[in-house]
Amino acid sequence: MDNQLNEFTTMHDEFIVNWNKAMISGDTSSLEKMTEDYYVIFFNGVNEKPNIFNKKEAVSGMKQSVKQLSGAKKKFKNRVIRLKDINHAVVFYEQLIEREEKVLARLFTIENWQFTNGEWLLNRETEEPIY
Repeated sequence: MDNQLNEFTTMHDEFIVNWNKAMISGDTSSLEKMTEDYYVIFFNGVNEKPNIFNKKEAVSGMKQSVKQLSGAKKKFKNRVIRLKDINHAVVFYEQLIEREEKVLARLFTIENWQFTNGEWLLNRETEEPIY
């Protein structure tokens, strides 16, 4: 299990690097590592119902966000990785989006990953703003 954790961590480190490359280039193709039934849940406020997006909607939204935030950087703070078993991993972290040393957004993020056909794919995500 330690070997699988090391391999997953290396892959996730590359995923983080690819996020910042996408923030500069606008190309999100290296980030589109999702299962077909992937979905993301965005919580907007304390008493508001969350928004849920499927893979197609999430990819479209990601492309728009990267375009709008061109030149910003994403920072992944306090990351914790846990394997549920050899084929499932969960990643918890605080995500900061910064431009010119100004924090534009802070989000608590939970990613659920699944090892399928020899690669790690995102199965679902949860995003919640931190105020």
